This record gives sequence, structure tokens and C-alpha cells, in this order.
Amino acid sequence: MTLPGWRDWAFSLKTFGAGMLALFLAFRIDLPNPYWALGTVYITSQVLAGATRSKALYRVLGTLLGAVVTVALVPNLVNSPELLTLSIALWVATCLYLSLLDRTPRSYLMMLGGYTAALIGFPSVGDPGTMFDTAVARAEEITLGIVCAGLVNTVVLPQSVAPVITDRLDLWLRDARGWVIDVLGRTAKDTQATRLRLASDAVAFDALATPLRYDMTGAERSADAMATLRQHMLMFLPIASAISDRIDVLERARALPPRLRTLLDDMASWLASGTTERADAERLKAEADGLEPRLGELPSWDALVLASLLARLRDFIDLRQDARILQRHIADGTPVTENLTFRYTAAARTIRHRDHGMALLSAVGVFLTILVTCAIWIATGWPHGSAAPMMAAVGCSFFAAQDDPAPFIVGFANSAILGALGAGAYLFAILPLATTFEMLVLALAPALVLCGVFMARPRTAPLAMGAAVNGSAMIALQGSYGADFAAFANSSIAVIVGMWVAAIVTRLVRSVGAGWSARRLRAVNRRDLARAARRQGAQNGLELAALMLDRVGLIAPRLAALPPDDAEWTADLLAEVRVGINVVELRRDRRQLSKEAREAVETLLGALSRLFRAKLEKPTPDLLDTIDGALDAVSADARQAAGRAALMALVGIRRGLFPDAAPYRSPLSANDQPELAA
Repeated sequence: MTLPGWRDWAFSLKTFGAGMLALFLAFRIDLPNPYWALGTVYITSQVLAGATRSKALYRVLGTLLGAVVTVALVPNLVNSPELLTLSIALWVATCLYLSLLDRTPRSYLMMLGGYTAALIGFPSVGDPGTMFDTAVARAEEITLGIVCAGLVNTVVLPQSVAPVITDRLDLWLRDARGWVIDVLGRTAKDTQATRLRLASDAVAFDALATPLRYDMTGAERSADAMATLRQHMLMFLPIASAISDRIDVLERARALPPRLRTLLDDMASWLASGTTERADAERLKAEADGLEPRLGELPSWDALVLASLLARLRDFIDLRQDARILQRHIADGTPVTENLTFRYTAAARTIRHRDHGMALLSAVGVFLTILVTCAIWIATGWPHGSAAPMMAAVGCSFFAAQDDPAPFIVGFANSAILGALGAGAYLFAILPLATTFEMLVLALAPALVLCGVFMARPRTAPLAMGAAVNGSAMIALQGSYGADFAAFANSSIAVIVGMWVAAIVTRLVRSVGAGWSARRLRAVNRRDLARAARRQGAQNGLELAALMLDRVGLIAPRLAALPPDDAEWTADLLAEVRVGINVVELRRDRRQLSKEAREAVETLLGALSRLFRAKLEKPTPDLLDTIDGALDAVSADARQAAGRAALMALVGIRRGLFPDAAPYRSPLSANDQPELAA
């Protein structure tokens, strides 16, 4: 473990300064519980200034929403504790469900709206007459903490996300360039591990793209360029994978023309040079056009594969050229003014996977957790027992996006134990000696600055943040000193019990393994393939690819949890993406085909839909015959643009589903010497 750097200390001191500013203002305007403002600063502060600002507005709106709901529920249901518990639990569960469907900072609006109702509502049931005043005060305290955190992060040494994005982009593009150069040079075998790692890293840029929009250094002008480049990065993968596949087919059939070898070598040199000159890209595309085979009626398999390869090479040239332009705009912090060659629909750029099933499971988990903790509180008549359902709601909400939230909730509970020990030492040994605000600041500095340093480091951030937030809440700083050991012990134990109950209930009803999640995401991809074959869902191949590639990026980091003998189904996840693109394009082009060709394509689409609905790991041999029958029928339309496009889609489907099958043989060559198997 490396020692903290100056940026870690700067972040810690900034966060401590924001916390003390919030605490001072809360004392100054006589808010009833100033410690909420201090704790909120440590919850909301992020190392990157844009990350803090991106969530600030949604946190404020979520807090206000939760306060309004609490005012509506508690006074009306306080005499029916069962109904009140059910109402708050249902509200928190609904908000958590909605928040998990959105992977942007907007999700904080609903998440905060949910657990803020628990934070305000449960401690207030003993005095419902002051519910409105309590809700207003709590909203003011939390909003004050959010504003102070955002202000200090903006004014004092703000850390821009732009250099981080630039460095990671350079690394990603370098790795992708090396992979494609190896593919073009036929010097290394295309590997699933490389492709999945690149997919995972591309999806991870979402966490940096959002803060970029709120950077406020000028770099935010390139946010649209980053959104487009992320999609380009994902589209690199199926296109480069298809190029690798087609080269392999032609090489094994000894049908790779010398001029094509020269083109592949030229493209490898072009990539290695890093040039962005449009003339070089146009020259390579012109070379590809010059190699285009003439597809007459009943073209050979080699000619079809060659045409497919050249189409993918042209797509790759366009993608790479656009990517370099977008990378330059991100580095310069400027908006895109050029017309990009590789275009997306608006939906393709913004589409993301929404996991309704896991969101529902998380909602059920937090609902049951609140019911269990409230039952313990009510049945025992536990003083300060309201902290149990309150913190259980917080713990379940914080970590709901994880495959198995239970270990993270346990870690949060452990941080509460650490915070309780520190709070006890402060409350009964140190704070009695602090008679002024200045002395209070000096007393709090060692513990909170140390927490801030560890918050700046990803591995220790959850524990440090939990200790700072829980510790400040347990100290319960107010305008005058008043320590009550019984109250302190009751509330501290309730907080820890609430989190442990949350961990147990979550483990029973919500926890899943990374392998299970990976299989489920793959199953959802196959379900979308079935819908596409039934002429439903995305009307654009790039839209379906965007959604499927987003899931592939989510699958990739989970595959490390799978044992080697249980990972056969991951053999080529990108092949399914390629099949999806081709299915949508075939579905679109079929309307312009002749009647016989259109009927053959319709038969194939029906067979594909049945395949993906049946959840079979391997396609059946009769499907290969159906694909070849469609190739026979569509080959008659090869001279038309729609027929040629349909043939390219059929080649992609055949290679995606049957990579080890013998080459397709058109009726014209049925009596010829058999070609080598692809």
C-alpha cells in the first residue's frame, strides 16, 4: 500500500474545511441538529469536483422529496404504527427500485427521496406534532451540507476529470490499437479475454463521462464528444472481431488475395503511425473498394466472405478516423464541429441496460429489512431504536447496485463500530474540554482529516466514509454540550443492529453471485435477439448493438468469478452482438427482396427467434440448413443493393452461429471440389 500523496491530503483538508463551514453555519443559524450538515459533507464529497457537483442538485431535490413525503405520512399514520411502517417501507422500496433503473446521477433523486423519509420519519414518531418543523430543519441541515461540499470542491483546488479521462483514453486506445494491429498482421490469435477487457474498460468510462458534464473548467464542452467516443469504443469490438473472423476464414481456405494482404499491412502501418489525415483514410477505403468482388447470381462463399471483410474494414477505418477526432476534442475541451462518418441514432448514444429484475429484488430486500427492524423496535420498546430501521434503509440503498450487497453492508456496519468507538472517546473524554468553536475544530481535525485521506483511496473509501458519517452522527454535535451515556449506547447499538439485520435479510433474499449475474445478463441479450428476430425491439442495428455491448461490458468484470470449467458459454459473447446487428439489418432489408428471397429470410428469422427463446447453448444443425437456404434464395438478388446487404447480414449470422461449420456452397458450385472447412 502506497503512502497518501498530496492530492489525497488536499482532498481531505478540503472536505474537512467544508464540514467545518457547514457546522459553523448550522450553529450560526441555530439549526437543531448541526451534525447532519457535517455528516452530509462527508457523504457527498468526491475526489473529482465534477462528481460532487453532478450529484448535488439531485441530492437536494431528493432530500426535499423525502421531507415532503414524511410530512404527509407520519402525522396521519402515527397512531397506526403498522401502517406507518408499511408506508415508509413501501416508499423506500419504490424509490430504490426507480433509482436502480437509472445509471446516471439522476438516480440520487429517488434514492435520497426514499431513505430521507426513513431518516426523518422514524425518529419523529414520538413527537408527530412537530413533524413539519423537524422535516424542514432536517432538509435545511442536509441541504447546507450538500451546498458547502459543492462550494468548497468548486472553489478550492478543484480536481478536473479531464486529465483522468485523457490518460485512460490513451491507454484504452493504445491497447485496442495493438490488438487490431495483431489481427491485421495475422501475428496473434484474437482472444476473448482481450475483447472482454476492452469492453469492460469502455463501459467504465460512464463513471467519468458524467462528472465531465459538470467540470466547470471548460472541459465540459467536450461532454458530447465523450458520449459519442464511448459508443465508438464499444463498436470497435464487434467490428474488429468480425474482421478477425473473416481473415481467419479466408486464410484457412487459402483464398486471401495478395492485394488484400497488402491492404491489411497498410492498415496496420496506418494504425501504428497514429496519423489523423483524412487523405490517408480515404486512400485505404479506395483500396478496399478496388478489391470489391463482383457478386453475380449465386456467388461463391469466398467471394461473400471477402465482400463482408471489406465492408467491415471500411467501417473500421471510419470508426478509427472519428475516434481520433473525438479524442482530440476531449483533450482540447472543445465541442465537435465536424461531420462524423460513423453516425448513431440519438437512442444508440444514450441507451443503457435497465435491470428491472434485480431492482425489484433490491426493493423487496429493503422493504423486508425495514419491516424486521421496525418489528424489533416496536416489540422491545427500545429507546432510540428508531436508528435501526433508519440506518438499515441507508445501508440497503447505498449498496443495492452490487451483485452481493451483504459484505458491503457488513463493512458499513464495521465502520459504524469504528465510528462509535471514536465518538465515545470524543463525547466523554475530549469534547468536554472544547469550550469554543475553534477548540471544537481542533479537536475534530485529527480524526476527520485522517478519514478524509482514506476516503480519497478507492480501497479504503467505504470504511473511512462510514466511520466519518456514523461517528459524527453518534457524537450528535449541538449548540451546547450534553452527553448521555445511555442514549449514546442505545443509539449506537441500534445503528449497528440495523445494519447487521440489513446484511442478513439481504443475504437471504437479494444476494447473488457474480457468475449468476453474468449468465442472467447474457440471457437478457439472447432474449433481445429473439425479439429482434420476431421483428420487435430496436429498429436500428446500432441501437441493438449499443444495448447488447453495454451488457457485455457489465458481464466482463464478473467473469473472473467463474471457474475455468464453468465458462464455456462465454466463448464468444461478441459473436452474439454481431448476430444481433445482422438480424436487425436483415429484417430491414428483407422488404426490398424478391418474393422467394423474402420468404426464405422470414423462415430464417422465425428459426432464429425459436433458437434464442429455447435458451440452447448450441444452435441445431437444421438451422445451418435454413441459413444456407436463405443464402441460396437471396443470392439471386445479389446485383441489387438490398440483396447485397442481405447477403452480408447472412454471412455474419452464419459465421456468428456456426464458426466451425464447413463453408457454404452455392448450388452453382455443388459439383465442384469441396473447399477447406472454415
